Amino acid sequence: MPGLDASNGATEVVGDIGTLSLELFTDTCQHILSYLQGLTRGVDSSQISNTFQRNGVNLDENALQSIIRFLMLTFRSAGKSNLSAGDLVSKLEEGCTKWPKASLQVVHKLWTEQGPLVHSQQEVQALLSIGQLVDMQWKLGMAVSSDTCRSLNSPFVSVLLKIVEPSGQISQKSFEMTIPQFQNFHKQFKEMAAVLETV
Repeated sequence: MPGLDASNGATEVVGDIGTLSLELFTDTCQHILSYLQGLTRGVDSSQISNTFQRNGVNLDENALQSIIRFLMLTFRSAGKSNLSAGDLVSKLEEGCTKWPKASLQVVHKLWTEQGPLVHSQQEVQALLSIGQLVDMQWKLGMAVSSDTCRSLNSPFVSVLLKIVEPSGQISQKSFEMTIPQFQNFHKQFKEMAAVLETV
């Protein structure tokens, strides 16, 4: 499972987790699990930081962010892999031997209760994941020949779309349209714009 081996700094993060009381660790895990289940919009690191400070835990911002990222990656990966609570705890122990036994018991308990819900949410997100349009370029040209413009000297519109995939990679999609196809494309965009104005 990515992020769980000592080479990725897991030993240091687990050491920082070991400084937390079980109540604080449980609360932090609960924040992250609520987000991964789609119950909250995000993980509020400032709220977690304030809770830590009120309870006398003085971790620097980088250590706090590392704990949050580590737990987020751990639970997200476990959800995608549909790991059982026992398998998750075993993977954590394989990745770092310095886990406090009580912390692993908290992970086991929370994952037993909420792991299936996280897995379901991960499946839904995978189904609904679509790219985001970040740039669109077009140009008008004159085709000598193409697969859709057979006659010589036919005008066409060439479109290049840049899309950020859910993975974060930017991909490019290009296509050509005849003038009637472009006019239909334009009409559909105008209809979408009109519908969006009513929302």
